[in-house]
Amino acid sequence: MTAHPLSLSGFRLLFIGRTVSTLGDAVVPAALAIAITRATGSAAALALVLGCAMVPKLLLLPVGGVVGDRFDPRLVALGTDLVRALAQLLVGLELLDGHPRLSHVAAASAVGGIASAFAMPTASPLVAATVRGELRLRANALLGTATGAARLGGPALAGLLVYTAGPGWAFVLDGASFVLSAALLARLRVDRATGDPAPDDTVPDAPRSLRRDLAEGWSEVRSRDWYWTSLIAHGVWNGASAVLLTLGPLIAATRLGGDGAWVALTQAGAVGLLVGSLVAGRLRPRRPVLAGNLALALYGLPLLALALPAPAPVAVAAQAVAMAGLGFLNPLWETVVQQDFPPGTLARVTSYDWLLSLAAAPLGYVLAPLAAGAWGDRVPLLAAAGLVTAVCAGTAAVPGVRRYGARRTTVPEPGPPTERPPARARDQARARTRTGVKG
Repeated sequence: MTAHPLSLSGFRLLFIGRTVSTLGDAVVPAALAIAITRATGSAAALALVLGCAMVPKLLLLPVGGVVGDRFDPRLVALGTDLVRALAQLLVGLELLDGHPRLSHVAAASAVGGIASAFAMPTASPLVAATVRGELRLRANALLGTATGAARLGGPALAGLLVYTAGPGWAFVLDGASFVLSAALLARLRVDRATGDPAPDDTVPDAPRSLRRDLAEGWSEVRSRDWYWTSLIAHGVWNGASAVLLTLGPLIAATRLGGDGAWVALTQAGAVGLLVGSLVAGRLRPRRPVLAGNLALALYGLPLLALALPAPAPVAVAAQAVAMAGLGFLNPLWETVVQQDFPPGTLARVTSYDWLLSLAAAPLGYVLAPLAAGAWGDRVPLLAAAGLVTAVCAGTAAVPGVRRYGARRTTVPEPGPPTERPPARARDQARARTRTGVKG
């Protein structure tokens, strides 16, 4: 058994590329907000640019999952990295010119959003193809740690770039990070993950339709009660997070001591995310899905702290604990998904996961200010706190969530391509795979 996932050359290339591009992405949000506000003085303009990136991403995520399963996910990820590099470089050049045209920035953001829809579903298949067996949890924890570190350092790097060189250079940096990621993916060599074999070796596969592929991916999702019920909980978490992000800055500025309190709260969340990922790499809970969902229920703490409102140190600590729960869940979740679903369906399955998570956030952004305007900010904060706690902890009532055990922590190493088993044996194996492990 290899001692560490970074000793695997394939995962090492993937890890470096993902880390660099994640850091580049972490720089962009603050730089974008400052650049658009400086250029237009309008919050609506910023909302337009963000919407141009989000809407096509949401619409095309399921299609991206189909593409990631039909074709080599490495090539899909490489191509989308190059497209995103071009989009970010174009935005950077617009900003460096000193007179950015909103239409150009919005169009480039839309192109980047489309590319993201095809890139995001490839992440899990690439990890599954480069790391086998018990090392997979540590590999996912390392990627989660890198994400946490990027969220911690990204805003600081963005501030340095914005106030020394200008916001345009933040986008140039992000574009360069995608170029480096693509170059590393070009060197990556992995076995092409495939789905189930055809039922009859003598009969060629029928032409596949987009609708059929989408339906097959959805069938995999709904065949596992632990998965689809957890997706509902994860969507509620993202909606609750949007409520906090919408109402939190004003509460921090007016009741917790100023803008510095909000900065401290967000940075504490980044630290918590980092710590949670580190812990997940060391612990192996016997019930990983249950443990991860219960950790997500901790997000009720910062919502409750802002609703009271509690003193600033208490709110900051609550946010750190809550984000540690997210950091703890993510590697566990990625690992059980990679080990339970057939390789040829991973991109589609994860695309549905991303779709639900991303779609829930705009709902929170819309409802939070409406509810706060009607009843005050305490009502939506308390409602979100109660909902996220009840739904995430309530998944414990689902038999599959309770019984999904950690005994299945390894994935058999692929053997040589020997003769296929008889059709009946293949059908029985396929049936066992689709029911998952509940014990």
